[in-house]
Amino acid sequence: MNFTYVSNSLPLVDGADKAAGRILYTGDMALDGMLHTKLLLSPRAHARIESINTARAMAEPGVVAVFTHENTPPFLYNSALWAEDQEFVEDERLFPPVVRFIGDRVAAVVAETAEIATRAVEFIDIIYQDLPPVFDPAEALAAPAEPGFESPIIEVAVEYGDTDDGFAEADLIVEDHVRTPKTHHSAMENHVCIALPEAGGITKILTPCQNVFAALFVTAKALGVSKEELRVVKTPVGGSFGGKSEPILEPLCAHFAKITGRPVIIELDRRESIIATRSRSRVFGTVRTAVNREGRILARDLNCINDAGAYATGSPLLAASMSRRAFRLYDIASQRYRCRAVYTNTPVSGAFRGYGSPQIHSITEINLDHVARRLDIDPVAFRLKNLIQPHADDPLGGPSVGNARIIDCVRQGARAFGWEKRRHRQTATDRVKRGVGMACGNHTNGNFGAFPEFSTQTLRLEESNQLVLNGPLHDLGCGAVTTISQIVAEVMQIAPDRIRVTEGDTATQEYDQGTRASRVTPIFGECARRVAEKLRGRVLDEAALAMNCAASDLIMADGLIKPKYGPQRQLSYGEVARLFKQQNGADLAETETFHATANPGSYAAHFVAVEVDTLTGRVKVLEVLAAHDIGQPLNRQLVEGQVHGGIQMGMGLALLEDLDIDASGATKGDSFARYHQVNASDMPPVEVLLIDEIEDSGPFGAKALGEIAAVPTAPAIVNAVNHALGTSLCDLPLTPERVVAAVLEAAPPGGA
Repeated sequence: MNFTYVSNSLPLVDGADKAAGRILYTGDMALDGMLHTKLLLSPRAHARIESINTARAMAEPGVVAVFTHENTPPFLYNSALWAEDQEFVEDERLFPPVVRFIGDRVAAVVAETAEIATRAVEFIDIIYQDLPPVFDPAEALAAPAEPGFESPIIEVAVEYGDTDDGFAEADLIVEDHVRTPKTHHSAMENHVCIALPEAGGITKILTPCQNVFAALFVTAKALGVSKEELRVVKTPVGGSFGGKSEPILEPLCAHFAKITGRPVIIELDRRESIIATRSRSRVFGTVRTAVNREGRILARDLNCINDAGAYATGSPLLAASMSRRAFRLYDIASQRYRCRAVYTNTPVSGAFRGYGSPQIHSITEINLDHVARRLDIDPVAFRLKNLIQPHADDPLGGPSVGNARIIDCVRQGARAFGWEKRRHRQTATDRVKRGVGMACGNHTNGNFGAFPEFSTQTLRLEESNQLVLNGPLHDLGCGAVTTISQIVAEVMQIAPDRIRVTEGDTATQEYDQGTRASRVTPIFGECARRVAEKLRGRVLDEAALAMNCAASDLIMADGLIKPKYGPQRQLSYGEVARLFKQQNGADLAETETFHATANPGSYAAHFVAVEVDTLTGRVKVLEVLAAHDIGQPLNRQLVEGQVHGGIQMGMGLALLEDLDIDASGATKGDSFARYHQVNASDMPPVEVLLIDEIEDSGPFGAKALGEIAAVPTAPAIVNAVNHALGTSLCDLPLTPERVVAAVLEAAPPGGA
């Protein structure tokens, strides 16, 4: 298919401004009379606040207010709420009387300057009564429950087929216990929020969030006010990866602004962002896979424990979503899945890029490599025997998997990587071993099938020859505005820089779910395409009236409308808009509400080569090939950037990243000096291979990429390390200590 703007590698529309430092992020904003906030976070993992005395803090010059559980709304809420009618466990409040993890909110000082607020916090006197903590998710199931915090929070149990019969017929059953860690999003921008009073009793919230309507609903619930008393506006986001999908600071900031009557900012530092916001959920998974001797998977049994941390948030949704990912990748006659979400006195879990996919696919893909080894079948050949076919039915009755091309990802990826030769060429020294590994993964394209999925947008043509798309888009820094501009540009045949795309504002836009579930391209993008098609037809009709011809005789190109034949009279789009306004007294605009009817999967297979130093336990990733089935790529440059970023994140999950909770409940990795990540110098050469297939339900055949990019890398690396060492490592991350321990355990008696 030939495109004018779609598929081209256009730069970010705001890229130059970002590079030059002209983008005003929330933390850069300085409003007149703005107050500054410092939070006091709990030093105890689980304790009742026996007394709290704020007199000394209030006496500090420049302190305007001090907030605690004694003088703030007591309403319970759940910060994962993103639709008004959702029913979640409500166990959070602005300041709890019982703190539940090191980092929980105890108090806040609001002062004229950040320095005064930080100093005054030290003068709050607190007496705690310690309570028994629970840090291990498995132990949480048997621990005495605090009222309102019983584990499991939820138990999700689903099954299709006759799993017991599948196991009874098996020639081989392989069981593994895989653990994935709590990890930090590591966005460049720490968590920040501003709130200010507006005319009419409105509190306006400025937030770099993923969903302005979620912030609206959660804040209204937390403060016990109507949503009509609030307005939420999205500001530029300096990275999120899921970390800013839940409104954490917004309810606090809105309340402080309402009480003080002045603009208020809350800006966390790095330690506070790590321990007091959200993390990737730690998951303990037991997987049993039954196969016949030919390598066909007969049945699989998955039993997981999801560590929600101190509060429930969206843990029930995560538990359910992992099952949907697990069941839409392989053609297995029967599967059983059970997941229990539990409370622990550790940092709160929440949305994180992939929303359960990295965890569940790490559990299953590591296990499948162990199955292939036991069968003495090549891991690629084993997967090809069992992967789903395009347009397969969802075994749980959900939407079809769509034009799923995971088999093409594996075949073409293996060929491009040179898998067959490299798998059998383990060149190494006695100390340094090399290996290769691969893994598959899938992710969703929106929420259709689980929740109503829709978007509403208005596209207006202006006399200046510009187009304005008004809809609640939430660009997190990855280029969503650029991509949506390309979609509209392709339909309207005008340069993308002539299109202005607005972002989230609850006062001017219809409800939308925001950036979650990889829905921006398939849902927001398809709505943008459809509203552009409507406006295109309207513009051609109006131009035809002005030019006294049929609309079918006109063409649109580069912002101009011309006859296909005859004299070359032409009108600019802006002239058509001006004529329409003169004749009708209205703007030339169209509105569209798009309701999704499909939810195909995005698929990927990643291939990696590693080098392992058996003396130090250090793992070096030498090369990655990422084969992706995302339909039609809308911007190849942005696609490759997303994949590179996803690989960096997957490498961190596999090898380095872990909040690492100690015996007291403290987070050891509470700074970038102690929370280790993959740096630029650690990144290997990356080749991105895109499978050239189209998904009919997406805009111009496109599917989502943002989250699937971060899914298969971690298990592929673990599989490569196990291939190099002949081990069966299962606990992530593969720290040097774990690698050395596995090497020693695998060594023959008397061996080095």
